[in-house]
Amino acid sequence: MNGSQLTELPDDSEQLRALVVSLRRAALQADELSAVGTFSDCFLIRFLRARDFDLTLSLKLLLNYLHWRRESPEISTCLSPSSVFGLLKTSYHAVLPQRDHAGSRVLIYRIGQWNPKDWSAFQVFRVSLMTSEIISRETETQRRGLKAIFDLKGWSLGHALQINPSLARKISSVLSDSFPLKVRGIHLVNEPMFFRPVFAMIRPFLPDKIKQRVHMHGTDFYHTLSDFFSPADLPPEYGGEGSGIEEVCQAWTQKLLQSENLLKQIASHPTGDVFTSTGDTLISVENDTNEG
Repeated sequence: MNGSQLTELPDDSEQLRALVVSLRRAALQADELSAVGTFSDCFLIRFLRARDFDLTLSLKLLLNYLHWRRESPEISTCLSPSSVFGLLKTSYHAVLPQRDHAGSRVLIYRIGQWNPKDWSAFQVFRVSLMTSEIISRETETQRRGLKAIFDLKGWSLGHALQINPSLARKISSVLSDSFPLKVRGIHLVNEPMFFRPVFAMIRPFLPDKIKQRVHMHGTDFYHTLSDFFSPADLPPEYGGEGSGIEEVCQAWTQKLLQSENLLKQIASHPTGDVFTSTGDTLISVENDTNEG
């Protein structure tokens, strides 16, 4: 079976089980993971689906994810929605309740709602990580990926000054090769001319595949977004017929706040694998031994 066929199988299928065992064994043999006891099946499947069940690429993604967490503690160790509630309640961010025609999750970021005098770029980026951790647990999102709309109306020099090369590298790393999610499209709307130097800072770090999925729509986005999204999927503010942007932003804010404990557990866990429990560990180790 190829990757597209494998990804449709349920998590507990025998075909996936063999690949999970192989990835776990390879990961635990990696020098940098010598202190890790095990990984749960659910955790590893996220990385396998993100790389269409190519074991080599899945292992690389897993190692990159763990390396990124270690190298970016200023972001990865503080995943508390309540700590950025002031930003969230401005209707800065939403995940639309319905998926698009391809089954992808659709994320919206309204950059103009971010006041750089109140919130640092690191705090803003944490919001993206919180959402990514939540939706990456969804089987359908593992299969179909995500698409993001960045509304840059209100982008200012204050925003630009927050984005330095180090942060640009961290952002591009998560977008490209350090998080178990498939990025199917990045859509920029209302982008001003002076946003382009910031994007030029991020672009070199992106792989060609992601570069080809970036679309700049400008201010005339009502017509061009419809080439990628059904009107039924989008809020009216973006030319659609769905719920208003304020409503969907507040609904997602509540979802994040309800996930506070889970996100804190992920942030404090050495690998982020909060799926692991005593039972999971014993089963995984026993099965790996029997199948080795």
